[in-house]
Amino acid sequence: MATLKGKTLFITGASRGIGLAIALRAARDGANIAIAAKTAEPTPKLEGTIYTAANEIEAAGGRALPIVCDIRFEDQVQAAVAKTVETFGGLDICVNNASAISLTPSTATEMKRYDLMHGINARGTFLVSKTCIPHLKKGANPHILMLSPPLDMSVKWFAPHVAYSMAKFNMSIIALGLSGELKGDGIAVNALWPRTTIATAAVQNLLGGDALTRRSRTPAIMGDAAHVILTQDARGFTGRFCIDDTLLFEHGVKDFETYRVDKSQELAPDFFVPDSIPAPPGVKLATRMR
Repeated sequence: MATLKGKTLFITGASRGIGLAIALRAARDGANIAIAAKTAEPTPKLEGTIYTAANEIEAAGGRALPIVCDIRFEDQVQAAVAKTVETFGGLDICVNNASAISLTPSTATEMKRYDLMHGINARGTFLVSKTCIPHLKKGANPHILMLSPPLDMSVKWFAPHVAYSMAKFNMSIIALGLSGELKGDGIAVNALWPRTTIATAAVQNLLGGDALTRRSRTPAIMGDAAHVILTQDARGFTGRFCIDDTLLFEHGVKDFETYRVDKSQELAPDFFVPDSIPAPPGVKLATRMR
């Protein structure tokens, strides 16, 4: 399978950034996409809403369903998934992209922020997945995709921000467990993570501003990598923890320069990429974050 034409995707956090990039790549195939996110009104620091995303998706060739949904709340998730199935006649793919981040040491992490990260990253991802599963069992070549890292249990990934790392790795634990639980149902469950920082609102507003954005890749690389995963045979491609450029290189992509925001800048490595997964030939990064 090389296309997502006619497939129905439920994507959390798809109003901007990586979620929107995944949606737009699927839209170019002619997919149906439910945009499940909280942003219905624009804000100064966050470009895009579920409605502007819907316009972009439809302009790219897909069908869009914008849904206001906070994945921390079961009734909202159930209603959003039901609306998706009602609108498009079924569900083939669930993409868990929504996430919260706070890179603070333990003593500086407010419990409200801790609860938010775990409520979205861990509980929300589990809730969305379990709600989609009954419909995915009826889908064609069904997939669940987590935007989460390989399970590399190195202290360097946890020591600087225990609360965030716990919450993010919980998404990967869900992927690992569901890949085994759902294998007999023919539902693929995989995870995808970027090698470098990606030019998103989180990088711009929370991590490094313009300087880090210029050292990042565009969300398009994650859209292309997700497309590769979601077009694989669900019964044969499951339980994988993929890094974007490694996966694309394995599927024939040799030039990664087009994904760079600023080619004059050194690429910044992202968190959580294991040393055991080297960059593809020709890809050079700055010294890895420690």
